[in-house]
Amino acid sequence: MAPGPTFAAASGHVPRGACRAGAPSSRTDSVPRRRAVPGGRVSPVPSTALPPSAAPRNGAVSFWYAATGLPPRRAPLPGPREADVCIVGGGYTGLWTAYYLLRADPALRVVVLEREFCGYGASGRNGGWVTAALAGTRTRFAATHGREGVVALQRAMEATVDEVLRVAREEGVDCDAVKGGELTVARTPAQLARLRAAVAEDHAWGATDHVLLDADETARRVRVEGALGGSWTPHCARVQPAKLVRGLAAVVEGLGAAVHESTPVTRVEPGRAVTPYGDVVAPVVLRATEGFTARLPGLRRTWLPMNSSMVVTAPLGDARWAAIGWDGCETLGDAAHAYVYAQRTADGRIALGGRGVPYRYASRTDADGATPATTVRQLQGVLARMFPAAADVPLEHAWSGVLAVPRDWCSTAGLDPRTGLGWAGGYVGHGVATANLAGRTLRDLALAHLGGGPAGTALTRLPWVGRRVRGWEPEPLRWLGVQALYAAYRSADRLEEARGGSTSTVARVADVVSGRH
Repeated sequence: MAPGPTFAAASGHVPRGACRAGAPSSRTDSVPRRRAVPGGRVSPVPSTALPPSAAPRNGAVSFWYAATGLPPRRAPLPGPREADVCIVGGGYTGLWTAYYLLRADPALRVVVLEREFCGYGASGRNGGWVTAALAGTRTRFAATHGREGVVALQRAMEATVDEVLRVAREEGVDCDAVKGGELTVARTPAQLARLRAAVAEDHAWGATDHVLLDADETARRVRVEGALGGSWTPHCARVQPAKLVRGLAAVVEGLGAAVHESTPVTRVEPGRAVTPYGDVVAPVVLRATEGFTARLPGLRRTWLPMNSSMVVTAPLGDARWAAIGWDGCETLGDAAHAYVYAQRTADGRIALGGRGVPYRYASRTDADGATPATTVRQLQGVLARMFPAAADVPLEHAWSGVLAVPRDWCSTAGLDPRTGLGWAGGYVGHGVATANLAGRTLRDLALAHLGGGPAGTALTRLPWVGRRVRGWEPEPLRWLGVQALYAAYRSADRLEEARGGSTSTVARVADVVSGRH
């Protein structure tokens, strides 16, 4: 099937103007007057205040669903049943696993159980980055599998970006996908030094297509106020997350999977998933619950549900986009410690996210994406500072979600051959692509357990497979630690912006204490 108009070629070439929206909006198309600022730059006066009349829609799961409408819910589990594979969780991980299992063996009885609706969690709330960035650190993966294992994992992730686009294209899932690469900008000397070190490290591990950009080269891609330089890698695509997960759920159902929504799983045991409507009995039970894993008995400290928040503007219009650029659809991040991530949406908005309230006590999660007003103001301020031309464009929506973080900040997938219980997750914010790799990996592990596949494959030998680490500290230590970590990172960012120079000692200590590096 040939690519549709919303897809760029898998090679990474993006036609100029591929990100452009339609006719400009008269409400947001005029660029505000500009004023001089220190250093010779000019920018409009940014306002971080949010007038009550302009308060954005808050929560309602996410903007991505506001754009498409919340999906009608599938029927809950009608009663006890048997299956070959039971998958707990209807996000990217669970759905990709079901997809690849049924593509490998259409006769398999695959049941997917979802507490809310497919894509209710991070799969329908994320920033839309299909990135090849590793969900973990190379040194930790290398400690068990050596350099060759890490290089194989990196190559697998790079191939995964194209695999997601291939399946979406061939299955007719229109998710506004464009492979424009990933651009990271540095706005302080310390950030620029970290960016140079990151590119040098990538090159040392064989990722030589990650390139440094000077200030002018960065501005030719996206004009971010105060950017001193940047880096770019081709291995990332932009998607509309809810369109991807909704489309994938429909494809999986069409392949024969039984998808039951509004079906909470209260316990996972060898050979069964327990629900209020009856048990699903299966020789393979796979846990694909990511940021909601702590809700299951015995797993409260396995992965920490880290919070992330996003805002999205009204459409900017052509005049503002001419001031900003961003014609290549790159995903955009920065090299701050408390970093942000953004995309230019297919309908001409800026969607930008950051950490906000990083963690809720006792691993609690938000209510349908509701976001504190202080977080909305913080993100609006970041957006105004990065994009002065959009400083007075109204925000239309704010939302939050959770991602899963293991204690060593490294993702994991596996299946216990003694019990038939499998898992994948802990993606530390890189789950859109990693979940696809997880789905293919769990397919191989499940088929081997059922006797329908080889005992080992190239995917099941990757260094993240079977990885186990200790759990997080009990409360209140867990809450205190995460709050202190992100307070330290924000303090370090402020110090680096004020003083310049190298990476703040505050951040270096926080990295060591938290176990991130």
